[in-house]
Amino acid sequence: MAVIEVSELRKAYGGHTAVDGVDLRVERGEVFGLLGPNGAGKTTTVEILEGHRRRDGGEVRVLGEDPGTAGRRWRAQLGIVLQSGSDAPELTVREIVRHVAGYYPDPRDPDAVIAQCGLDEKAGAKLRTLSGGQRRRVDVALGIVGNPQLLFLDEPTTGFDPEARRSFWTLIRGLADDGTTIVLTSHYLDEVEALAGRLAVLVGGRVVAEGTPRDVGGRNGESTVSWRDANGEHRVATSTPNDVLATLDHPTDLRVERRSLEDVYLDLIGEAR
Repeated sequence: MAVIEVSELRKAYGGHTAVDGVDLRVERGEVFGLLGPNGAGKTTTVEILEGHRRRDGGEVRVLGEDPGTAGRRWRAQLGIVLQSGSDAPELTVREIVRHVAGYYPDPRDPDAVIAQCGLDEKAGAKLRTLSGGQRRRVDVALGIVGNPQLLFLDEPTTGFDPEARRSFWTLIRGLADDGTTIVLTSHYLDEVEALAGRLAVLVGGRVVAEGTPRDVGGRNGESTVSWRDANGEHRVATSTPNDVLATLDHPTDLRVERRSLEDVYLDLIGEAR
C-alpha cells in the first residue's frame, strides 16, 4: 500500500516555479531518500506532503488523505524532524519529550525514546546546556515520540559525531522494520545510501532520476577495472568487469571500482542545470 502518492505536483512563488510536475510514490515501511541541491524544490515538496503548504496543482495523497484538507487525527500520524528545533531552553530533556508526547493519542514511552536517541545521561539536563549534536538528538526524539506512521527527517544527523550517526542509523532501521514509513532528506550521501531503499533526485523542481541507491542514474551499469602488468598501467571502463578480469595475465595493483553515489548525483544535477 502506498503511503505517499504524488502526481503532477506544482507550486510557484510569484514568477518562480519551485515544483514543476513532480511524481512520487512511497510504499509503507519504506525509507525513501529525497536528494537535490539547494533550491531544487525539496523543502516545498516536503512541506506540501506534511500539510504545511498548499499546492498550486497536481494530486497528493498521504496516508490516504489530501494533506491540504486533512485534520488533526491525520496530523497525529506524522512525525517531523526539522533542520532546527528544540525550543524551551529551560526545560529538561525528559520534560520536553514528555510534554510533546502528551499531544498524541498513542505516544511511545518517553523514557524509552530518550534512551533510543542516546540521551539517557542527559535526561535531566536543561536544553540550554546541551551541545549542538545533543540538541539534534532531542529533535529526533520529539519527532518519533508520537509513534508516527510516517516520519519526515530533514538533515537529521547534522552535528552528530560518527558514532552517534551510526547509532541513529540503527534506530531508523528499527523504525522501518516496525512498519514506520520514512522520508529522508540529507546532504550526507553515505547516509542515504545506508538507509534508503529508494531515492529520487530533484533539480529545478523536477525529478531527474529515481531508483535504488545501487542503480539510480545507471550507476549499476559500469565499473572501472585498473591494473598493472609488464606492459604498464591499464584502465578500462566496462559493464562486464568479470569478463575483463578473465583476460588478465598476472596483473598487479588490481582494482575494480564502481561509480559512487556522489559521482552519479553530481553528474545528474550538473546535466539538469
